[in-house]
Formats: sequence, structure tokens, C-alpha cells
Amino acid sequence: MGISRPIKATTSNKTSRIKRTNSFPLDFTAVEENMDNFMTQVKNLAQSLYPCSAQKLDYDMKLNFLGNTSVTCNDGSAAGYYLKESRGSRRWLIFLEGGWYCFNKENCDSRYETMQRLMSSSKWPQTKTGTGILSPLPEENPHWWNANMVFIPYCSSDVWSGATAKTEQSGYAFMGSLIIQEVVKDLLNKGLDNAKVLLLAGSSAGGTGVLLNVDRVAELLEGLGHTGIQVRGLSDSGWFLDNKQYHCTDCVDAASCSPTETIKRGIKYWGGVVPERCRQTHEGEEWNCFFGYRVFPSIKSPVFVVQWLFDEAQLTVDNVQLTGQPVQEGQWRYIQNLGIELRNTLKDVPAMFAPACLSHEVITRNYWIDVQVKGTSLPRALHCWDRSLHDNRNNKAPPKGCPVHLIDSCPWPHCNPTCPTIRDQFTGQEMNVIQFLMHMGFDVQKMAEQQGMDPSKLLGMLSSGS
Repeated sequence: MGISRPIKATTSNKTSRIKRTNSFPLDFTAVEENMDNFMTQVKNLAQSLYPCSAQKLDYDMKLNFLGNTSVTCNDGSAAGYYLKESRGSRRWLIFLEGGWYCFNKENCDSRYETMQRLMSSSKWPQTKTGTGILSPLPEENPHWWNANMVFIPYCSSDVWSGATAKTEQSGYAFMGSLIIQEVVKDLLNKGLDNAKVLLLAGSSAGGTGVLLNVDRVAELLEGLGHTGIQVRGLSDSGWFLDNKQYHCTDCVDAASCSPTETIKRGIKYWGGVVPERCRQTHEGEEWNCFFGYRVFPSIKSPVFVVQWLFDEAQLTVDNVQLTGQPVQEGQWRYIQNLGIELRNTLKDVPAMFAPACLSHEVITRNYWIDVQVKGTSLPRALHCWDRSLHDNRNNKAPPKGCPVHLIDSCPWPHCNPTCPTIRDQFTGQEMNVIQFLMHMGFDVQKMAEQQGMDPSKLLGMLSSGS
């Protein structure tokens, strides 16, 4: 199991105390079977070492500003990251925050007025509590709870792609790509130099940021002589399609423009950089590299893709409004086709998790352990992926009964019964699948006829999620 120094306990007549040792390195990489049993042992050990009177363990990540002060947020304030070290663990998780983007002076000014924390570090809190895959609690994060956790706040508004300083013309700095590089360099002095695995993860714009930067991080570490660190990517809700909108509107901001139009404008404004191999494939049309299925074939590092088949942010940029009124038949068909298109673009991705849900982002949500595809949860699928990468390096066959390519085959939003709860946006009431589909104007009678089955049977299937 890689415990390199035993814990020595000595008992005197009056008290039981722990003889202090300088460090207690635990290498959890090898622990693969009987994870639950192992967790129980760790908890029991922790409780026996720390009596109730001991201070609560400090689980929060703490804010650090970059050593290189020339790499900044949009407004020129210092960029930085939050860190919770886990001494003894050789696994590091670096998470890129999401939050849309802006692509010209006008909508960046507007973003600064309404969402300043996504463009400036001036009001960042000193600490941050990790949730989902960043949680230090085994019950919320079964396989990564003990890693060194790093959260990089998004303050560059450039989908983590920019590499340009502030100019009078742009009014802002766009340094997302450089921020990631500087964080990695800073962390090498804090234990990353001894890492076995570095998982670069991110959600939404951060998920796209993973696809754009994972190979650059691997190349940076290699160039600095750290060839033993395995760099991997985990992209959540960042696999956008450059599809046609349901109906076109004026291009005013990131939510109203077609996906390709915003990126075309943005990449020029940000001085955005894309992975070199993708750039060569799409020379002159580098904006293509912001779309998952186009950039993925050129990525060398192992990447796990997490993507809702009916992503709310994708539907927003496609101008499908799901509020208030039941959807029309044309919209309903468009939504179903989106699921089909997305499924097609994912079929050659070896490691992925794609539930048929209407949602956006998942890996930092506390319910991330509850969603399943074909009976497998996301943490379990990620654990299987970890194992397959570990085993393949040792030329072993991948573990049986441990799937890593998981995609729902049912055809409409929320046909998977483990999808996150939907709430009516006006009443706040929770809706079950049938209520949700009726709210969307779903015609059970008609659908049953199309499927050649009895309406009551279809309702039964819907409510059970089969």
C-alpha cells in the first residue's frame, strides 16, 4: 500500500500519546480493491489519533497569488489559486472554474459591471471549501478525497486560452492560458514536483479549457524535467457543438450569438492560443479548436469527457428557451436531434460519461455521486479509468466489469431516472419526469403511437426511466 513509515504509539502510565515523526507519507495510488473497507480503516485510524478535543481538521483551500505578478486577471489585478495540500498523497487535482466569456470591449465592460469576480481578484475570499470531486470527504468524493486540491478561479473571460497583456485598445488582459502555466510552476515548489498523477479538470468554459491546455501542461512539465508526472484531463460540460441555432438572433453577447460567431470574434480579441497540432489541422480557422469533437483527435494526453446529452448552456446558445411556455414541436425535435448529434460526436471518445439529462456542470456538485449511466456512477467510472491507465502502463488487460465508455441510449431529456432534479423556474416546485415532459409540451399519446406501444406502457417506462 506504500506506507513508507510506520506510526509508533507509546503508552505511559498516565496518557497515551503519539511519538511525533516528521512525515507520514501514504501513497494511495495502489489502493484499488476494497476501497470502502480501506476508507473505514482510515477513518478509524484518524479517530484514534485525534481525540475529540483536537481541533477540527482544516479542510478549506487557501488563496495564494501567483509569484509572477505580470500574469493577471482581466483588470490587471493579481491572478491566483486556492490550495489544500494533502501531505503524503502524490496525486494532484487542478480545477479550472467556468463562467462563459466576453468577446469585445462592450460586452466585457458589461461583464465587469455585473460579474466582477470573473474578471478581477480584488474581492476573492481567503478560503474556499471544495465540493464534489474537490471535496476532502470520502463519502462525497470516494476516490479523490485525499488528493492535493487546487482550484483556479476564472478571471480571464477567454475560455482559458488567452496569452495577451492589457492594451489601451482592448482595455483588458486575457491571460487564461498563461495563468494555468504559472500555477503549475508555483505548485512545483509545493510538492507537485513529487507527483505521480496530475488531473487537470474543469467545468463549462473550464471544461473547454482542459481540452485546450492539457497537452501544454504535459509539455511544460516535461520541458522542466518532470517526466515522471502523468498528466490527464477531465472535461465536464465543455464539449460544445458548432451547430446551427434553433433560430438566429443578433449577436450581442455570449448567450445570444451562435457558438462559432462568438469564438471567431473572441479568439482575435483575446489573442487566444490553441493546441499546436489542432492549429496545424485548422490553419486560418483556429476557432475550430474550441469545439470538443474537433480538438479531441489531436490531444495526446488521456482525457475523460463528461457531458450531459442535453446541455443547458448549449441550448441557451442555440436559442432554445425552456422557460414558462411548453416547447413547440419544432423545438422538441431540435432538442432530440441535439442529443443524437452529441451522441455521434462522442462515439469515438474512449473514456466518457454522457447521461441523457437536461443540466449543466456536474463534477463539483454534491449530487455528482448519484447520477448513473447503465448502473455505473461517475466516480466509479473515473476510478475504472484510473485503473485502466495504471494497468495499461503495466501491460495488463483492463479490469472486467469496470466500464469507462458510458453513454445513455434513451432519446429524450431526463429519460434517465438518476438525472438531477428539475425545478419549475417560476414556482420552484420539483418536477418528476412525466411532469417535466408535459411541461415541455410532450404528447404522450402521439409519442406512444410513434413508438408503436400503449400510452400507459410508455408512461410506466418514463416513470421508471427505462
